[in-house]
Amino acid sequence: MQLPELARYHRVIAPDLAGFGFTECPVGTTFDQGVWLQQVVDLLDALEVARVHVVGNSFGGSMALALAIDHPDRVDRLVLMGSVGVPFEITDGLDRVWGFDPDRDDMGELMRNVFAYDDSLITEELVASRQQASMRPRTRAAFSAMFPEPRQRWVDAMAHDEASIRAIKARTLVVHGRDDNVIPLQNSLTLLDWIDDSRLHVFGRCGHWTQVEHSTAFTELLLDFFAE
Repeated sequence: MQLPELARYHRVIAPDLAGFGFTECPVGTTFDQGVWLQQVVDLLDALEVARVHVVGNSFGGSMALALAIDHPDRVDRLVLMGSVGVPFEITDGLDRVWGFDPDRDDMGELMRNVFAYDDSLITEELVASRQQASMRPRTRAAFSAMFPEPRQRWVDAMAHDEASIRAIKARTLVVHGRDDNVIPLQNSLTLLDWIDDSRLHVFGRCGHWTQVEHSTAFTELLLDFFAE
């Protein structure tokens, strides 16, 4: 929902990483950080984009960090919201999200009780669209392949070492919902500590969906940060 407003001032690129979204990926694709990072770099090269502002949400935060660490010349500003990427003990919320099975689990219950602080924002239309997407055979197969139990190992696999994060020079905005049940607020406090040129904005009365629950304020936060 931020894309139209951001596109008024910036060129916006919103890729599907392999295994996510509706983009088909080759049979036998391995889902790991190296594959996803190479995909991002190849996309930037194909579009002839030399340098970008990067916004990474949750899992995407780890990939935004990976780009800033391995290709610092490609990153101007870095935004991390409810981000994976530092070591932490998996939460029950994240375990439920990564282990979601549309045949067994209730999408509406997950969205209302895990993702959002204010469940009135979760409409039946939103639930239905997510449920429909999760039922696509290729989506289900890819998601199952990415996060099998025990899932703590995938948290660990997406974490970057402290020295690498401390070496990031890009100006960084860290954003988190105070009431996030998926990714602990401590992650963002750690990122604030480890990244020298960083600032943190915490939204109260907010779960894991900062961009949904505080849509207007979040968009303004990004535009102000990019315009500095």
